[in-house]
Amino acid sequence: MSPRDNETPDISVVVIVYNDAERLPTAVRSVLDQTLRNVEVVIADDHSTDGSFEVAQRLAEGSDRVRAIQLAENSGGCGEPRNQGVAIARGRYVMFLDSDDTLEPNACLNMLEAAERTGADLVSGLCLRVHIDSREGKTAKWYAWLYRQTRTFDSVDEIPDLLVFDTLSTNKCYRREFLIEKGLVFPRGIHYEDLLFSAQAYLAASRITLIPNTVYHWNVVEKTEAKSISNRRHEINNFADRLEIHQRIDRILVEDGHDALKLHKDIKFLKHDLVLYLRELPFLDNEYRHLFAEMARGYIQDFPEEAYAGLTPIHRLCAYLLLREDWDHLMPAIDTLLNKNKVSSPLVERDGRVYWCAEHLDDPLARRILDVTDLGYHDKPVEKLNLRNELTQYTENPAGVTLAGALVNPLGVIGPDARIEAELEFRARRKSLQSFRFPVTTLQHTDGALTWQAALPLARKLRPVGIVDDVWDVRMHLTVDGEHTTSRLTVGRTDLEGAGAVRVRPRLGRLVADRVVPHASANGHLAFQLVQHGKLAQQTSALVQRNMQGKPAQVAKSAVRKVASARKDLNSGPRKVEMFERMIRLLPVRKGTIVFESHLGKQYSDSPRAIYEELRRRGTPVKAIWSYAGSRPTGFPKDVELVRRWSWPYLRALAQAEFWIDNQGFPLKLTKRPETTYIQTWHGTALKRMGFDEPQYRIKPEHEQQAYQRAIDRFDHFVVRGEHDEKTLGRAYRLPEEKLLRTGYPRNDALVRARESAEQAPAARELAKRLGIRQDRPVVLYAPTFRAQDDGKVRKFEFPFDVEEFAERFGDQFTLLIRTHYLNNVSLPPSVAGRVVNVSGVPDITPVLLLSDVLITDYSSVMFDYSLLQRPMVFFTYDWDDYVRNSRGTYFDLSEQAPGPVVGTKEELFDVLSDLDALSSGSESKVKEFMTQYGEYDRGDAAARIVDRFFGSEGEAR
Repeated sequence: MSPRDNETPDISVVVIVYNDAERLPTAVRSVLDQTLRNVEVVIADDHSTDGSFEVAQRLAEGSDRVRAIQLAENSGGCGEPRNQGVAIARGRYVMFLDSDDTLEPNACLNMLEAAERTGADLVSGLCLRVHIDSREGKTAKWYAWLYRQTRTFDSVDEIPDLLVFDTLSTNKCYRREFLIEKGLVFPRGIHYEDLLFSAQAYLAASRITLIPNTVYHWNVVEKTEAKSISNRRHEINNFADRLEIHQRIDRILVEDGHDALKLHKDIKFLKHDLVLYLRELPFLDNEYRHLFAEMARGYIQDFPEEAYAGLTPIHRLCAYLLLREDWDHLMPAIDTLLNKNKVSSPLVERDGRVYWCAEHLDDPLARRILDVTDLGYHDKPVEKLNLRNELTQYTENPAGVTLAGALVNPLGVIGPDARIEAELEFRARRKSLQSFRFPVTTLQHTDGALTWQAALPLARKLRPVGIVDDVWDVRMHLTVDGEHTTSRLTVGRTDLEGAGAVRVRPRLGRLVADRVVPHASANGHLAFQLVQHGKLAQQTSALVQRNMQGKPAQVAKSAVRKVASARKDLNSGPRKVEMFERMIRLLPVRKGTIVFESHLGKQYSDSPRAIYEELRRRGTPVKAIWSYAGSRPTGFPKDVELVRRWSWPYLRALAQAEFWIDNQGFPLKLTKRPETTYIQTWHGTALKRMGFDEPQYRIKPEHEQQAYQRAIDRFDHFVVRGEHDEKTLGRAYRLPEEKLLRTGYPRNDALVRARESAEQAPAARELAKRLGIRQDRPVVLYAPTFRAQDDGKVRKFEFPFDVEEFAERFGDQFTLLIRTHYLNNVSLPPSVAGRVVNVSGVPDITPVLLLSDVLITDYSSVMFDYSLLQRPMVFFTYDWDDYVRNSRGTYFDLSEQAPGPVVGTKEELFDVLSDLDALSSGSESKVKEFMTQYGEYDRGDAAARIVDRFFGSEGEAR
């Protein structure tokens, strides 16, 4: 008898296997090599036919910590082997492992320590999906946001997301007595047994602990031909099993009164589970679709309205169209569901609203669901649209292919008289210096779409390298009146079965590949793959593949991975910071060089713009460089030098600049060299508490506070508008007196000049003309600040009043401008066109303020700037209590000091706006007093004073 026979293992790991003899030893070895040694392995073989049980027996013979059992007959699932394994397990705790996966080396130790420390019935850790067929070593953490820190809960009701999202049984450690006492077993003879077992375990546990440690490596093979259970979603029985498991869980939740958990699960089913099957529908026949819709309808039609309210518009729309079996409109909706932001429908406008389709609109429910106005498709020009491009024809011969398709034309955004041309591009999915383009020969308007056709001589023109670029994606580049947009080709129901006659001639020769075969990508787009058709090519390919597994190839691949890793590391944030430190030590300062940035590179605007334009007006000999964020700069002068934020040219420009000028903050971790002068113009007088006055900063660890202070200490000069700024911002950022630049904001010079002029500012006239705003009516601006969610993220903007009702009531009296915070965006319904205008996309707010006769705001700092114009303001503080309670607090009570009416309801707002003359006369003295109190340094010459001091005849000053 082994000395271990009398010792109770800390953990029993049940390893299930079916016809996986090759990988089983690796799984078992990952358990035996655990840092926690007192662990046993129970292999449960589900009556394999490939010798897996014989392998299991040999593993048991080789270690006294391994036992093996075999089921008398195949159970058809994962549940029964696990049940049999638990039945003979001896450990105080139990874990589960599949034969094609592995445990992280410290998994058992970390799980055991957490269980013993917290007394949890169930401990769950992070699962890592490992894409073992990925050349780049791709991995993905499974719902990592659940596992950011160690947490213990007395009930799953405290964390509903755990039950609805992490439904795995394998990344968990269970107290064995808990499983026995609660009678917890896996269901037999049905797939998705994990969902039910995990739900029952969560609900039964008196304590649950989550740990941030990775414990389980879930090996995933994306390119496998024989799909796993979880990947065989196109089989209708698979969907039936999933529905059956969900219905069993629902019954438990309802019986035990877990209504909130049930709602969370319903929403997750609609957003995730259902989508797994919807993505397959475009490729399946009508018989399957009908059967699938019938089964889905039987389950989801009774979901409460709150479940549908928790969905995105496209999710909601797909669920409705599925229930109606409207395949013609559902298939494009699925395309948008899989490819976010793609516009897949021609759309239709009715009564000033935009709908996905014209059908079903006589049904009030459908009218609400099919309304996609808020998605803003109708607001975007063609170059900003990602349009569905459906492949309608595919024919081939050995020389090439002929493709035809239909590009959706939503609301006729591509006019009938537009100048249009297009070409198709073949681009290797892996990074390659090559791409091949082919002209589209036929392109014409047809019933809400642009139909097209192209003949592609692939055998002659497509010249891949071979091996390294085996997959090629296809894109259409469309030019409309000089503007460009790109689309992928959606395969849909176009039959690609049996295709593969097109010859190809790789640069490495036809021995590595001699044919190119079309297929649909994971998101449904047309792609081509190099294959071996001839016997010699197949033999060569097999030889290459064998050699790729040999030691020389492994060494070469390792070297390539190291180069790729080094390149990735070189472009990482920490490495860039390190290299920036070297730059400021080794590179000289370039005299007269200024780096400008506004709102983290998002705009050409604000005080940095005003200073830059003053320098240009004077012709001052400086080298100005502007930073921009995103993939493409917009709104910047054509002749200005631009660098993308955080790029290497950006870092070099900052390292060598004599001046930094911005209004928010250059990257906090970048050190400023002593020879560089940093002028921080800031972006608004403070109502909300800022910097170290914010409660969140007071409770941060000391090292984080010190890092923040170091970033602030880079400021050599900080622009203020008045004593209020000195007492608030100056104190909040711990700025010494000598750093305060008492010039007022350069961006406000234009406002002061406009106040003192009898004529409308040219910038206002130009903006009105460009946007088609009537000049014979007053202009009212609504400019609210953003709202934050409980987790600190920016909340989606929602109107606090019905904008269509607003337009109906006031549209013939004045024009309403909408200016959201730059962190938000908004889309207006067509019904308010001409009466309500969205000016959120205007880069600089100054012309918008100049054009406006009245301002409606809430807690935005725009109130302080607008007061310089001496025009009336209304403060719509409909959520004051929530805002003050959930935000960082304010420096003063707005209700007491606001220089205009403070209203809390839509009715009060409308009442105030019904008489603009009375509003103006009643606010005049208050606005003037407010301006004097908060902007006494704004005199209209801030930009000139800053330029004089730092770049003018007085010379440089720091």
